[in-house]
Amino acid sequence: MTLESGGLVRPPAVAGSWYPDTAVKLRAAVTAHLETVDVTPTGDIVAIVVPHAGLVYSGPVAAHAYQAVAGRAYDVAVLVGPSHHVGFDGVAIYPRGAFDTPLGPVPVASEVAEQLMTASCIRTHPTAHVREHSLEMQLPFLRHVLPETPIVPLVIGYQERDTVLALAEALAGKLAGLNPLIVASTDLSHYFDADRAARLDGAVIESVTGFDADRLLAEFERYPVHERGRCVACGGGAAVAVMKAAAALGAAEARVLCYADSGDVSGDKTSVVGYLAAALGTFAS
Repeated sequence: MTLESGGLVRPPAVAGSWYPDTAVKLRAAVTAHLETVDVTPTGDIVAIVVPHAGLVYSGPVAAHAYQAVAGRAYDVAVLVGPSHHVGFDGVAIYPRGAFDTPLGPVPVASEVAEQLMTASCIRTHPTAHVREHSLEMQLPFLRHVLPETPIVPLVIGYQERDTVLALAEALAGKLAGLNPLIVASTDLSHYFDADRAARLDGAVIESVTGFDADRLLAEFERYPVHERGRCVACGGGAAVAVMKAAAALGAAEARVLCYADSGDVSGDKTSVVGYLAAALGTFAS
């Protein structure tokens, strides 16, 4: 990491493995995924739910959410995802600087970050961001569809009820008066056969479709802690927090835009990961 413009620049952790590490190849891959989307919702979008697997696997699904917000005017994109490598209490923020990408650096909205850091559940924890892919996988799309929008990166540690609800309250309170896009990064069930995955993922999809964060939280908590990411969603707490915050910020409904699993790309339906794209807002029809 190097100092630049008063903050640290986080280098990519998974470029070259999870997505192309050159601007030309990455731009082409993102564009190709976006071009497959032919229908997008009209209306005001406050938040989106997107997956975070390798671009070849989850990119076709994520593209539906990012195409829906392409070219819109947002003050900031607040990214909320789970921690896959570091265990900790609360929420880790990256407060200043930028996240580098092959498409150029994405600056952190430090003033918004400072406001969020006044919430007791949010603190700095640089190590939580070093290897984390759940936020990084959003940057190629964001850099492409919202090139002028700065970010605030938030990684949730242990996705306990109190932390999730406190984060939802912090987002709703500190982002009021802004025009934010809140991004919940989560995959759905992991490593079941496609039929079982579809049944498990169906419970999440029903909660999102009904814009019912409490129902999703109850589904998440129905399983032991060590099974929640496998049976429900690795970022289930992130999705709950974002849904609640979006509702407080004016979103009235949710639209599921796409669902698929990794087997749709790999051809292996015996062990899949589920992917969902959804938009939360107020829609014209």
